[in-house]
Amino acid sequence: MRKKLIISNWKDNISTPAQAEGLLESINGYLDARGEGVEFSLVFCPTLKLVEDISGLLKEGHLEHEAELGVQDIELGDDVKFSGAVLNKLGVRYVIVGHSDRRWKMGESDETVNRKLKTVLANEMIPIVCIGERERDPSTDSGQVCKNFLEKQIQATFTGLSADDISKCVIAYEPVWAISTTPGARPDKPEDTLEIFKFIKNTLIGNLPEVLYGGSITSANAADFLNHDEINGLLIGSASVNKGEFISILSKL
Repeated sequence: MRKKLIISNWKDNISTPAQAEGLLESINGYLDARGEGVEFSLVFCPTLKLVEDISGLLKEGHLEHEAELGVQDIELGDDVKFSGAVLNKLGVRYVIVGHSDRRWKMGESDETVNRKLKTVLANEMIPIVCIGERERDPSTDSGQVCKNFLEKQIQATFTGLSADDISKCVIAYEPVWAISTTPGARPDKPEDTLEIFKFIKNTLIGNLPEVLYGGSITSANAADFLNHDEINGLLIGSASVNKGEFISILSKL
């Protein structure tokens, strides 16, 4: 069975190398105690400001267990500090593109997300492509309005990509209305998510990529989503920088 992919998106919650080192060492201690048979793959995604430091920490063995380095964004253009080539050289394997914070709070367009996605692929890294609707009321929306929005977003985000390109991506379904920092946020239900996952996979062409869930995961609801084979993993925000909470989530696997 395929291992679940657990993406730890630190956002700005980890702002110093010392904070990162403390978190990694706590996770390392948990994995040491757990022993063999870990059924998940870990990816840590710091900000661009911290990526060089975290690359060094991982290379120095502050997390002895297998883990990959990711990052929360990529810069476009020729005269930038963190180009695709630079990130690749630092050992970055995964890059988050199209996160809701950038789409909805910073006004990043589907066209820009598409350009970043293509840049990540061109530099032989794996894009974690975030998609998701801003609003949905399950009591009045049977899901069709949501699906119509997602179809347009997927088409715009992946325009110009071949089936082979898409198969190299990871998709993170991120319903904005379910994220804890959103006013009036309410938790999503796994059964509703499975229907959306099926729709996403039917909308994409070619070999299906992994699809993760990323709507305010906590230790209280992680198992509800992880217990479904259709959900290939989780994109975790604030809970992934709380040592006890993140370890509790990992213990569900």
